[in-house]
Amino acid sequence: MANQKLDQLDKQILKFIGEDARMPFLEVARVCNVSGAAIHQRIQKLTNMGVLKGSQFIVDPEKVGYETCAYIGLNLKNPESFDEVVEQLKQIPEVVECHYTTGDYDLFIKIYAQNNHHLLNIIHDKLQPLGLARSESIISFHSAFDRQLPIGELVLNETNQ
Repeated sequence: MANQKLDQLDKQILKFIGEDARMPFLEVARVCNVSGAAIHQRIQKLTNMGVLKGSQFIVDPEKVGYETCAYIGLNLKNPESFDEVVEQLKQIPEVVECHYTTGDYDLFIKIYAQNNHHLLNIIHDKLQPLGLARSESIISFHSAFDRQLPIGELVLNETNQ
C-alpha cells in the first residue's frame, strides 16, 4: 500500500508528532481540537497502517566513540546471494543501513566505526568474507543535516494543491 488514505486530522497529527515525537498526546489533542482518546485511536490506526513505525531515541555515534562514518558500495561475486548476504550484514552491528541499488553496486551500506583502523578491520574481517567481488568506500567527514522526511508539511501541502 504505497499511498495511504489519510484525512486532515491524520495529517495534522503527523505534522505535530513528526516535529516532536515526545509531544504529549493530550497536547496534540488540544491543538487539533479533539479528545485525547481520539488521538490515541488515530495513533494506533496510523501504526497499524504502517504509516508510523514507532518512536525512538537517537544515539549520536560520535558521542559514544564511533567517529568514522562510511558509505560502502558492495559488488557481490554471486549476485544471487543477495538475501544471504543481507542476513549476514544484519549480524554486523556497525552496519546501520543497507540498500538494494541500481547502478554500480549490488548493495550500498552505511557503517559506523571507531576510527579508520576499525573501519579497515570491519571491511577486511567482516565484509570481505561475505563473498565480495569488490567494494568502494566513501568516508563522510560530517553530516550537513540528517532528518526524517518532513511528512507533516508534505501531506498538508498536498491537500492544498
